[in-house]
Amino acid sequence: MNHTDIKSEGWISRLPVKWQPYAIVMRLDRPIGWWLLLLPGWWGIALGTKGISGMYGSDFLLMIYFFIGAVLMRGAGCIINDLWDRDLDQKVTRTKNRPLANGQMNIVEAVAFLFSLLFISFIILLQTSAVTIWLGILSLGFIVAYPYMKRITWWPQAFLGLTFNFGALMGFGAATHHLGWAPFILYVGCFFWTLGYDTIYAHQDKDDDALVGIKSTALLLGERSKFWVSIFYAAAMALITLSSLIAGSGLLSLALLVLPAIHMVRQIMDWDIDDAHSSLETFKSNRNFGLLVLLSFLASGFTHHIDF
Repeated sequence: MNHTDIKSEGWISRLPVKWQPYAIVMRLDRPIGWWLLLLPGWWGIALGTKGISGMYGSDFLLMIYFFIGAVLMRGAGCIINDLWDRDLDQKVTRTKNRPLANGQMNIVEAVAFLFSLLFISFIILLQTSAVTIWLGILSLGFIVAYPYMKRITWWPQAFLGLTFNFGALMGFGAATHHLGWAPFILYVGCFFWTLGYDTIYAHQDKDDDALVGIKSTALLLGERSKFWVSIFYAAAMALITLSSLIAGSGLLSLALLVLPAIHMVRQIMDWDIDDAHSSLETFKSNRNFGLLVLLSFLASGFTHHIDF
């Protein structure tokens, strides 16, 4: 099976030829990445405002800022990753046609584009609170270091969990101008969520990764991956629920968390660890998990309208 993440058809193929490598290197044809980066930020905002009933116009504007920032920073992260991995990507079926691996884009063009994305992202970051700005700056070190982790540890998915979920802290900080136990517990819950879904994602490349020397939890855990992803998901769900409780969410909000829990169980049941397409589709279904958690957090302030 020629399993690749570069699609020859779709809206990107209708862009001017010179623009196409820039859209592809940002993975604009695959929105799942920015969804998974965005959703913890939206969760943090919803948790900080105690749901949609506690939101003002400025909070909805924050959600727009986080959306734009997630798309741009996901793109920036992909460029950093591809700069690190351009030689390795040539040896992996799924990634060999990425612009930096196949020569459609050179290093100078990639670095210039990267700094453009980072500059725009920083301007957006300045529209938020001081807490969020400092967290955003701190996250840059993790973003730059992450691609190197697959070379030195079997747990690059854990480092991605630390890197990818700063949004949970940043969203709460943007909405409330402070932090506390609820957002930190949410961040740890997001860490385990990412550890689970990125282990699933890594199963797409496990054969090629073994050949070229890339480390991953998919290779480390092997046939026991389903068991361990179940543990990671259970920890994520427990911590997300605990963060909601600490933030003062009501019974309706807590009851709605049953829906993402069921979704996680279905993921594990349906996932075929030896099928690359199944791994990709299971990974992508985490957007729906994230939206179900968001629904719960947004409903936090509605409990007092329900007659139990």
